[in-house]
Amino acid sequence: MYPFKEIEPKWQKEWADQNVFEAKIDKSKPKYYVLDMFPYPSGSGLHVGHVEGYTASDIVSRYKRLKGFNVLHPMGWDAFGLPAEQHAIQTGVHPAETTKSAISNFKRQLNMLGFSYDWSREISTADPAYYKWTQWIFEILHKKGLAYQKEMPVNWCPALRTVLANEEVVDGKSERGGHPVEKRMMKQWMLKITAYAEKLLKDLDDNDWHERTKEGQRNWIGKSVGLKGFFQVENSDHKFEIFTTRPDTIFGVTFMVVAPEHPLVAELTTANHKKTVEDYQKQAAAKLDVERQSDTNKTGVFTGSYAINPVNGKKIPIWISDYVLMDYGTGAIMAVPGHDERDFEFAKKFDLEIIRVLDGKEDLPSGDGPCVNSDFINGLNKDDAIHKVVAWFEDKGLGEKCIQYKLRDWLFSRQRYWGEPFPVYFSEKGDVNLVGEKELPVTLPEISDYKPTESGEAPLAKAPEDWLSYQGGRRETDTMPGSAGSSWYFLRYCDPKNEEEFCSKEAQDYWMPVDLYLGGAEHTVGHLLYSRFWQKVLNDEGHTLHKEPFQRLVHQGMILGEDGEKMSKSRGNVVNPDDVVEAYGADALRVYEMFMGPLERDKPWNQNGLVGVFKFLSKIWRATHNDKGEFVVVDEAPSDALLKLTHQTIKKVSSDMERLSFNTAVSQLMILINEITKSGVAPRFCVEKLTVLLSPFAPHMAEEIWHKLGNKTLLSKEACWPDFDEALAKDDLVTIAIQVMGKVRGKIEVDADSDQDTVMEKAMQIDNVKSRLDEAGGPIKKVIFVKNRILNLIV
Repeated sequence: MYPFKEIEPKWQKEWADQNVFEAKIDKSKPKYYVLDMFPYPSGSGLHVGHVEGYTASDIVSRYKRLKGFNVLHPMGWDAFGLPAEQHAIQTGVHPAETTKSAISNFKRQLNMLGFSYDWSREISTADPAYYKWTQWIFEILHKKGLAYQKEMPVNWCPALRTVLANEEVVDGKSERGGHPVEKRMMKQWMLKITAYAEKLLKDLDDNDWHERTKEGQRNWIGKSVGLKGFFQVENSDHKFEIFTTRPDTIFGVTFMVVAPEHPLVAELTTANHKKTVEDYQKQAAAKLDVERQSDTNKTGVFTGSYAINPVNGKKIPIWISDYVLMDYGTGAIMAVPGHDERDFEFAKKFDLEIIRVLDGKEDLPSGDGPCVNSDFINGLNKDDAIHKVVAWFEDKGLGEKCIQYKLRDWLFSRQRYWGEPFPVYFSEKGDVNLVGEKELPVTLPEISDYKPTESGEAPLAKAPEDWLSYQGGRRETDTMPGSAGSSWYFLRYCDPKNEEEFCSKEAQDYWMPVDLYLGGAEHTVGHLLYSRFWQKVLNDEGHTLHKEPFQRLVHQGMILGEDGEKMSKSRGNVVNPDDVVEAYGADALRVYEMFMGPLERDKPWNQNGLVGVFKFLSKIWRATHNDKGEFVVVDEAPSDALLKLTHQTIKKVSSDMERLSFNTAVSQLMILINEITKSGVAPRFCVEKLTVLLSPFAPHMAEEIWHKLGNKTLLSKEACWPDFDEALAKDDLVTIAIQVMGKVRGKIEVDADSDQDTVMEKAMQIDNVKSRLDEAGGPIKKVIFVKNRILNLIV
């Protein structure tokens, strides 16, 4: 039996003792930077779902080293955050202690799995030596006018007693704990990510990312080109601004809708509508933005006032409704119920006029023209009509062409303890001051009571007075969100011990950008957007050398439970890697997770599949060892067939590694070991090549066999990925589909790369092909030939 319990700890110790994976700048070698989205070290440790991404990145790291690259593959901890603080509140144990314990357990598990991390670069976002530079970046943002405070409605969770970002709220409840969330007005720190909207959009094109991820960011940023115009309020000096991407529908406006928070609501509301409007404003204030936008039951009230449509002088009733948000666009819309689903539902509910101004047979919300019932743009198509209406507004001084973005500024403060303190203090007059770089880090003080108050005052307000008082003023008591430290950690890995700079230019010039970044797709519009924003700010200030941090990005799929559901404690379907490693070994777990299916797809755990992979590894062991455990590889030359298969395997696995097609690479290795086993002997040439190809997947077994092959160096340190002979790697025969009029009527086997005449000659010997051609009753008019794939005969 394969003695994995002896072999795996042995080689893990050897790798650690020799610092095999420590990366240093070496300009004689090409670099490759492989990065995992670093984990939050929770007390429950890793489950097998986490292992998938870490295994994939480790396979790439080991493969690139074998190809001669100088590989940077670091690991650290996204250590600040709400879970540790909640645990501290419940148990009275300081978050630093629980985080330290969780990190120790995570690190044990990662090492147990044989991951080739450079632990000399280990970082933690909760380490003052690290968050000193997070605070330094905040000071840069503040000096550039990109960090500011604002009184605003926020998502407040009474149970957690903290503000939550929109991404942390799901169906009106906190993502963590599922607690109800409400709206509350609070003064918050904001980061002006909107100032970088256009750069964030444009530079996406330079990245080797999946189109789904790019599109996710494009949609989140939400660039819109349209008309910014003004509507006058009837019998009033007031006017309000609207933004529309469809000015060609302006003759179809039958009512206006403004957000309940719009500053003009009080002026617009007539006396007999005052109470109704005020009641509605209170009702809307209690709802979350997500609820307001997703609610299909449209609500609203009439203000009693009218606007004047500038293009035709028509009186338009002004309503307020919570489906319009004050912080998106202008907080007011021109409603065109004839061609907008939401406006149509609202108009139907409140019996408002509906006018069609785009010709078309389809029902709502269709239509791109031509325009009808639209005066001077009648008959024009969409683009021409938009251009003419915008020109009309500009000529009258009532508006202009405008670009807007859906992206909102980043809510950047939390009423929590376990986070980075802001490097900010307030004077007696309330002026905001930065402490300055020389005073960094502003360290997190120890306090015994971590609970925020019900009023929203942060726990740091209970810090010792000698911390709170600073330069005759008072320190900020809010802390930064968990996304702060994770927005630049990839840079710190390049130069983690530098006390003078956040990351030297020399280190960046060699290691950045990240060549391959692996992590979950759930970070598409959070972490990935924030990281790109910070990188660009630092680049503009001359602190970074690249506009984009991550060149290639891959999202691994989820490992589901055996029941096909997401792994969770509540479902009882979590698989602990400790148990798997104890029973089958780390190599078996690594290989199985890669063999389950394509990396980017979700896959259910299957214990039988794990057992099958263990048998595969055991077969390799038995092929190279006798029953006494003695190494039995022979020095004789392999058969021609086995030699050919070995070269084909090298070619296939090499290609699969570049495409991250790990499941098919493992399949090919299985084919090779099956043929070696059938041959009855294990030729050194074949075993040596198999060992190297296997090593990124099962590094412990590979290291052991490599050693027994007589090598004195560690395989993990070698640049020895094998080359293949193209002539030997070529398939002898290929199967070609023979089609008549596009339908397959037979298949033939021919020598690879056979020409059209050869394939045609064999195809005409197939009875089904001949009969179909006879039925068609005419000569062959066209032949479509794709070498090694198809022959299609057109009659």
